[in-house]
Amino acid sequence: VEIGESVRGEDVYIIQSGCGEINDNLMELLIMINACKIASSSRVTAVIPCFPYARQDKKDKSRAPISAKLVANMLSVAGADHIITMDLHASQIQGFFDIPVDNLYAEPAVLQWIKENIMEWRNCIIVSPDAGGAKRVTSIADRLNVEFALIHKERKKANEVDRMVLVGDVKDRVAILVDDMADTCGTICHAADKLVSAGATKVYAILTHGIFSGPAISRINNAAFEAVVVTNTIPQEEKMKHCPKIQVIDISMILAEAIRRTHNGESVSYLFSHVPL
Repeated sequence: VEIGESVRGEDVYIIQSGCGEINDNLMELLIMINACKIASSSRVTAVIPCFPYARQDKKDKSRAPISAKLVANMLSVAGADHIITMDLHASQIQGFFDIPVDNLYAEPAVLQWIKENIMEWRNCIIVSPDAGGAKRVTSIADRLNVEFALIHKERKKANEVDRMVLVGDVKDRVAILVDDMADTCGTICHAADKLVSAGATKVYAILTHGIFSGPAISRINNAAFEAVVVTNTIPQEEKMKHCPKIQVIDISMILAEAIRRTHNGESVSYLFSHVPL
């Protein structure tokens, strides 16, 4: 890595999302942070829209790593002074750092998308495909003044869902599945079938990070979705070519405003409830 510009005394922002060749990208980010740090920059902020290894945030079986903590340590050791990220898989990851972390939310952009694109949004129901996302859906449901439902799932092993139970009434309503991340899409496609069989008129899915690995695209094409809406924390151009159901919410404005506010020492909390114009 070679920085082709003088960074002495500057406020540096390095943008790198945890996607694609994730380990290469993470390593590149660490090397860039370090390169800026030892070139006397005054402050280095890592802007990481999709935090790598965020799902490994607790020790759920013996001898399992807590990789999110390891990534946090690596970023700190490399010399990052500040982290800006979006919709962390678990908000306690912020506590893995001893440096400030701004965890931005896609929620204001999601609310805006729902109001602009779903005609019958006043008669919708917000559904979480797992119990972990309950807080996220209740927050959105409150702000839209609609009801919410939960799906309880049991996993036999990672990435495979065993059975699902729907809690809540979706009959004759537009169901909007909300989650922070979709990888192989097994959960949300199962959930969509469950909602349709429970009498939902239409099913949308809104996800912050669309990883879409393995069979995800073919599963979405075969599932009962009207649309699968993701943000561009991970680039989606290639995926959209293969799947007409995928739509993208652009969050570059939110990150840009967060960077501007951080640089000028303004409050970032405005972005938790508003979309920058």
